[in-house]
Amino acid sequence: MATVMQKIKDIEDEMAKTQKNKATAHHLGLLKAKLAKLRRDLLAPPSKGGGGAGEGFDVTKSGDARVGLVGFPSVGKSTLLNKLTGTFSEAELGNNDLCLVLGWAALAPSYTLTFVWVGLNLVGLGATTLGLGPQRYVASYEFTTLTCIPGVIVYRGAKIQLLDLPGIIEGAKDGKGRGRQVISTARTCNCILIVLDAIKPITHKRLIEKELEGFGIRLNKEPPNLSFRKKEKGGINFTSTVANTHLDLETVKAICSEYRIHNADVNLRCDATADDLIDVIEGSRIYMPCIYAVNKIDQITLEELEILDKLPHYCPVSAHLEWNLDGLLDKIWEYLALTRIYTKPKGMNPDYEDPVILSSKKKTVEDFCERIHKDMLKQFKFALVWGSSVKHKPQRVGKEHELEDEDVVQIIKKV
Repeated sequence: MATVMQKIKDIEDEMAKTQKNKATAHHLGLLKAKLAKLRRDLLAPPSKGGGGAGEGFDVTKSGDARVGLVGFPSVGKSTLLNKLTGTFSEAELGNNDLCLVLGWAALAPSYTLTFVWVGLNLVGLGATTLGLGPQRYVASYEFTTLTCIPGVIVYRGAKIQLLDLPGIIEGAKDGKGRGRQVISTARTCNCILIVLDAIKPITHKRLIEKELEGFGIRLNKEPPNLSFRKKEKGGINFTSTVANTHLDLETVKAICSEYRIHNADVNLRCDATADDLIDVIEGSRIYMPCIYAVNKIDQITLEELEILDKLPHYCPVSAHLEWNLDGLLDKIWEYLALTRIYTKPKGMNPDYEDPVILSSKKKTVEDFCERIHKDMLKQFKFALVWGSSVKHKPQRVGKEHELEDEDVVQIIKKV
């Protein structure tokens, strides 16, 4: 009996040999549906025991947003994390781990540092007790980061958690290596930062996108504008408000039959593909923004750099030389689309030091109140708002009012 992996390979081989045209659309749609189901079965965690190979790393989510660093081994993810947050991973440490950690700590006497490394716990060591010169090495061999390393950076008042995930390998979507853990953790992020080597960025980009796509992560895409509703009877009803170049009734029926769905209403409001319909039926797809950080730009020519700088979603950097790290942070902020709201207690000036951070999709006054305290809505009467979301300064608004970045809010409670 063929294994799931063999079935996946057989379908991929058949799809590669099949010409794409109107006559084969029905057959390809059926193959894609079969492939999606097999990948779901392959990547699902075990139902009993075994520790759950499909689960992500046990990293507590903290801060206002989470960004996952994904890339092939030795592209500089660990160095980038260290430069942005001051957090060490295995790739940052050489053989003399204790000396390196203490030496790095000597650089920052104003910080209280906590390190845990192979059973060694160093807590709150200050520079006055160290007496060691600064030393820092970066391992140049592959697979130096073996687990998920978290770090936090405070940027524009928001606490952003950065995760240095182990280097992804080709075939991760099929369960190879620790790919399932890496990508499962990536699914919990608000933004993906794919770190690419400037020497071969396009090759790595395509391979990583393929692995993430295979795990149901859709990068820099919006959910397809189509509705799918199962019903008890009536067969497959297929309608569209736009011209279709990819789907027809027979293809839709073939895809639905693979999922044992024989009665459903399918309405297209965009020129959807078979993959789009499968994504909606599967219902487990994640749509998130992605930035391509092209690292080691100090190793390429100026002409090559100018080409990279024109590509969408790219941000050229050199983690080792700390080139354009500010530009990368600006881009992360842009793609996270966070909203800063300043509080103003009655009779006092606004607090511009510690904003309340909301997402761009949940930024009403009600969301603001829930972020501060779950009981605040019970006492809520109205809110006074200063900023770009209102015409008057201040303006009285209700809890449904949608706030904008850097608005100032004062909550008036019931007596």
